[in-house]
Amino acid sequence: MGLNGDLNFFLYVSLHLFHRYICQKDSSIPDIYDPTLNPLYRDMLAHYGAVAMPCRVQHPDRKGKVEAGVGHAQKTPLKGLRFESLEQAQAYLDRWETHWADTRIHGTTKRQVSAMFAEEKPALQPLPLEPFRYYQYGQRTVHLDGCVEVEAAYYGTPPGWIGRLVNVQWDDLFVRLLDPRTGQLLREHVRQKRGRYRIKPEDYPKRAPLGTQQLLARAERAGTHIGALCQAIHRAEGELGVRRILGVLALAKKFGLAAVEEACTAALELQVHEYRFVRRYLERRPQAPLSLQQVDPLIRELVHYRDLIQQRMQQQEQQQSLFETVPEAPPRTSPEVQP
Repeated sequence: MGLNGDLNFFLYVSLHLFHRYICQKDSSIPDIYDPTLNPLYRDMLAHYGAVAMPCRVQHPDRKGKVEAGVGHAQKTPLKGLRFESLEQAQAYLDRWETHWADTRIHGTTKRQVSAMFAEEKPALQPLPLEPFRYYQYGQRTVHLDGCVEVEAAYYGTPPGWIGRLVNVQWDDLFVRLLDPRTGQLLREHVRQKRGRYRIKPEDYPKRAPLGTQQLLARAERAGTHIGALCQAIHRAEGELGVRRILGVLALAKKFGLAAVEEACTAALELQVHEYRFVRRYLERRPQAPLSLQQVDPLIRELVHYRDLIQQRMQQQEQQQSLFETVPEAPPRTSPEVQP
């Protein structure tokens, strides 16, 4: 189901629509096209026990009653009016609804609107005890440390999900991880601050996963002290240190293996096994002066350039002399015409 405009505003209006009438009607009429609903909107409908019945796209004649209500609200109570606040506009609409909209005679049924609503009200169900809790959603790939990132905080998944996609829902209080195929709840975590981790004790691996072992072997090949520092980070922090190990290896690409090896040596001597120390050490380390080599197998001697320039100059002189020695063709004369 496609929704034009801002989804947050649409849900805000829908929520207030449910709570304004303090009741809901359970509709079970299926749609022949089996529409795909937005996950957030789908969960809101399930919370209130309602069913959406989308209309065909670009067929306003098939949903005339729905479209007519929009124009009725724009032209009748609000046309030509301006309000200083939403509260003032809502108060005006409440008075208009009580004294005019509810008391009018409906054009199709020829009955009073408030009388028809009074007949339907006993068939409506009560609202849930709690209002629908709005959330954000998305997909995340589980990292080597078994966590997914949500707004710069990290949340653990069950074992066996490294490298796979999970659906994520989060609000101001909780983060929920869902199986993308079945929709089953995998984990629910309390929201954390930026940079913090939240992992259940049973989700910690018993041994280092294969990906982590390969990462540590890569650090060993990069340099002796680089590998030793990465091993120390992994021993101290476990799988939580995988991102920091990746950070150390990324510094090697930026500053070079020699500089990072020197920084890791200093970190090991000071017993500061932290990625942040290595990064700051490299950022504050004075840059080596740029030295230009005078002799190198790739650098040709100046004699070669001198001979090349002389050769080019001789070729140009020969071509110029050739053009100068070519005799000019005699001018063409037209034959005399006898009278």
